[in-house]
Amino acid sequence: MKFAKILFLIAGIYGLLALLPQYFLEAQNGRNYPPPITHPEYYYGFVGVALAWQVLFLILAKDPARFRPMMIPAVLEKLGFGLATVILYLQHRLSAFMLGCGIVDLILAALFVIAYFKTAPGQETEHTHNG
Repeated sequence: MKFAKILFLIAGIYGLLALLPQYFLEAQNGRNYPPPITHPEYYYGFVGVALAWQVLFLILAKDPARFRPMMIPAVLEKLGFGLATVILYLQHRLSAFMLGCGIVDLILAALFVIAYFKTAPGQETEHTHNG
């Protein structure tokens, strides 16, 4: 269970550090990776939803056994972005930098699967006391 705690803590902190600045980088991203963003609602919607998932990862880090079922949608969240970046890159529609970000998500997805299987169902949580 220690593996899952550390993994989800790292994933949550990494995600917060990577995503929070995006709220202030819309125009810069449009310049660095043209064309400029034409639908800011998708941009900010993505950032907001992704940030919510980082909070879930931090909750998972606190008690992986208790929240083990949430690891399944956590894997899907990582696959959603990771696979999209690979496909878009192969279509020459995405920068190598963004592909790298997607590969990080694919690695995290694989590690989340490992955490799921290493966190046996029914394990006692830290807060459970015997006696």
